[in-house]
Amino acid sequence: MNTKAFSILLFVIAVLALLAVSGAFYTVSEMEQVIITQFGKPIGEPITEAGLHFKTPFIQDVHSIEKRVLEWDGPVAEMPTKDKLYIVVDTFARWRISNPAQYYIRLSDQRSAQSRLDDILGSETRNTVARHELVEMIRTTKDRKAAVDDTLVAGSGAVAAGLPSIQFGRVALEKEITDEARGKLAEFGIELLDVRFKRINYNPAVSSKIYDRMTSERRQIAARFRSEGEGEAAKIIGAKDRDLKEIESKAYREVQTVEGKADAEATAIYAKAFNSSQEARDLYQFQRTLDTYKTSFQGETTLILSTQSSFLRFLKGASPTSTTTPPKTVP
Repeated sequence: MNTKAFSILLFVIAVLALLAVSGAFYTVSEMEQVIITQFGKPIGEPITEAGLHFKTPFIQDVHSIEKRVLEWDGPVAEMPTKDKLYIVVDTFARWRISNPAQYYIRLSDQRSAQSRLDDILGSETRNTVARHELVEMIRTTKDRKAAVDDTLVAGSGAVAAGLPSIQFGRVALEKEITDEARGKLAEFGIELLDVRFKRINYNPAVSSKIYDRMTSERRQIAARFRSEGEGEAAKIIGAKDRDLKEIESKAYREVQTVEGKADAEATAIYAKAFNSSQEARDLYQFQRTLDTYKTSFQGETTLILSTQSSFLRFLKGASPTSTTTPPKTVP
């Protein structure tokens, strides 16, 4: 064998050795568990410890399986209750793979597991809903008491109707579905942790009628409140008008009394002041005449008076007793 052929042989052997060594080791993360199969059949115990592990190369295969909690979001389904009311139920669940070997043999992957969950959880949800009335799913627990607004029935003659009593409640129904489905899913290596109702709605065909009835009831309540409010408003306005008139009457009387006293005192003061001497009387007469001029000669007032009229006496001279010849007026 020449040197070139020997080098090629060594290279081929090195590549095969490298492939064998690389295929003999694998790693497991903290989020998964591993099933080892040999010629398609599981062997040994599931490997759940994270780290580097060894397997027989070429004849053994590694299958990773989730170790975390997984979610199931069920399809929205319409189903009847015990009291023959069709409702739309939306549910969800949490589950995990507790027996990887059994899970791999029966289901092998998550798509198959989701399909099995749809069948089992959907069936158990239908059975549970059919065994109970609607009120059992609406109310959380049987010990919950519904709050009643007294203002909705006060004065209307209606009797406040409480919610019907229940025996279980929504929490108990969710537990019932979980317990019934848990045993069936255990055969597939699945541990069902919890099932919950996400949403419960009326059938769309009857929802509009229910909303119309609720709207009508609220309109009746609103009409009653408006009627009572209008009556109270009329009472308040009437009392306000009565009080306002009474206050205005008292105030007007007090004003007139005060003004009368003030006028009497002012008149007394004026009389005392102007009667103190002849000059004071002349001054008073002069001021009063000027005030009369101001009020008489405003705007477009036209007066036709004789030159001998006493109304113009202060326009003729400084005083009514003045002997000075008044200035001639140009006609």
